[in-house]
Amino acid sequence: MKVCGVELKGNDAVICMMSLTNGLYTLLECRVKKLSVADASDSQQLRKFQFDFAKLMQDYQIDHVVIRERMTKGKFAGGAVGFKLESAIQLIDDLDVSLLSSSRIKEIQKKSHVGIDFKDTGLKQFQEQAFSTALSYFETV
Repeated sequence: MKVCGVELKGNDAVICMMSLTNGLYTLLECRVKKLSVADASDSQQLRKFQFDFAKLMQDYQIDHVVIRERMTKGKFAGGAVGFKLESAIQLIDDLDVSLLSSSRIKEIQKKSHVGIDFKDTGLKQFQEQAFSTALSYFETV
């Protein structure tokens, strides 16, 4: 099974692709580490973002996308652009998408028996949340 973990930050969708085969986790090489939209108020740019994201998932044969859910209220509330990007991803035809809240991810990681140190992954620091989202998803299936 191949999964793409996504963290939405500002105008960016930061991604981390992983697979799980016979109990072995593998980080998948990807041509991009994040997809961006310059102006989320422009419907053409949102459509391009949606098309590019869908094409990337198709090219890498991703089975499931899991998005780190952002809060709607409070200090860590997500911005309007992030919610637009989330919707654009969720509305892609034939793409299985789910959300995992930060609190649920922390809960899963506490109970997890998988000990992967992020520093050993070779990923960029800004991909850490997308990585932990994908890894946590595997613990729920």
